[in-house]
Amino acid sequence: METSPPFLRRVFAEQLAESAQAPLPTYTARRVFGQVEFPGKATTVVGMRRAGKTTFLHQLRDERIRRGVSRELLPFVSFEDERLAGLEAVHLELLVNEYQRRFPVARDQNVAWFFDEIQVVPGWERFVRRLLDSERTEVFVTGSSAALLSGEIATALRGRAWQTLMHPFSFEEALRFRSAEPAAAGFLTSPEAARLERALLDWLEVGGFPEAQELAAAARRQLLRGYVDAAMLRDVMERYGVRNVVGLRWLVRHLLGNAGAPFSIEKFHAALRSQGLAIAKDTLHQLLSHLEDCFLVRIVWMEASSERQRMVNPRKAYPVDPGLIPVFDRSGRANTGHALETAVLVELERRGFDVTYLRTAEGYEVDFLARGADGGMELVQVCADLSDSATAAREYRALAAGGETFPGARRLLLTLLRDGLPAGVPAGMEIRTACEWFLETAGGEISGVRAF
Repeated sequence: METSPPFLRRVFAEQLAESAQAPLPTYTARRVFGQVEFPGKATTVVGMRRAGKTTFLHQLRDERIRRGVSRELLPFVSFEDERLAGLEAVHLELLVNEYQRRFPVARDQNVAWFFDEIQVVPGWERFVRRLLDSERTEVFVTGSSAALLSGEIATALRGRAWQTLMHPFSFEEALRFRSAEPAAAGFLTSPEAARLERALLDWLEVGGFPEAQELAAAARRQLLRGYVDAAMLRDVMERYGVRNVVGLRWLVRHLLGNAGAPFSIEKFHAALRSQGLAIAKDTLHQLLSHLEDCFLVRIVWMEASSERQRMVNPRKAYPVDPGLIPVFDRSGRANTGHALETAVLVELERRGFDVTYLRTAEGYEVDFLARGADGGMELVQVCADLSDSATAAREYRALAAGGETFPGARRLLLTLLRDGLPAGVPAGMEIRTACEWFLETAGGEISGVRAF
């Protein structure tokens, strides 16, 4: 492809003109927990492909425009433009020169650069670091997980990156997409609560990928299967040169179709061998790591006092979105409980918690032990249906045993519907419907939350 300076200047000029004049895309406002920007660092938006990262950049631009910032000071450049194929870092100075030529007033003002898919340019990180060293410059970066993984960002930018995680729509955001978000989740009439519970059941099946929201079931499953295929092809096979495609597909189908089940590389390896599939254990470890890095699956380790103990115990794997479960489940069983557990895990990650699962000395299991950035801990147990007294007693015992191990942790039991909630909750425990918990920050801002 042509990379002569006159040609590149012309392409950059067109992109800058469109950035300053073209209408911004419509979007559903996203809620991000914590800071999005940090002085002197590049904001890097990471997450599963098709989760809305590029649109989020436009949302950040729109927020500033609404505050009165000129669009000329918010240049957006997409490096997916096929005319920029073959671009190298040395050419990026032409972009800055063309911008300053077109908008000379920007030389003395704060400029925020928004770069989409810049990772396709070899050496892009040196260019971004140089921009950050300039006065009055901010940088926002996003890219496909095929070449801009969260772990690599910190390495490439040498401590100059500030990460923002973008998962598919939360329940709150899915309601907002449909203009069905409640004004305040804490003050619901019985009909409103029933409506939201029905909407929650629908969301657990549909999932949160923006393009899947209004599709019929068959089209939605085809779309989501395409997302998974693209993640396997571009984010794993092409990137890492994976040749054992059959083993990778078996692994992906198993993980996405068995959300929250204990997963052991050794047992899975034995199962593949019994089917006549040759693959090394080390290869399976690598593939699992790649699938987590590209955000297709989320791995939850057992809480342990040592790294060795952590490594020898089974992990649990969840898809990044509950909508992926029915696409790959072959059991024919209802997936509501697994979908709810998956959604709770993803929401905990979205809220900035580090998550493990807990197995107590008595053999009880708590679904999630969540540690917040402030040092606070929450024991979270998820049970779709608590109407059976024996089931409720089992969940209580697990939380009580977990509370003895971590006495300072909040003990929270989440269930699907308010009908059939048991009476006589043990002291020190909370029972909440998932609807209330997912929407507890709706209707305004709370400390530590930034809502757009």
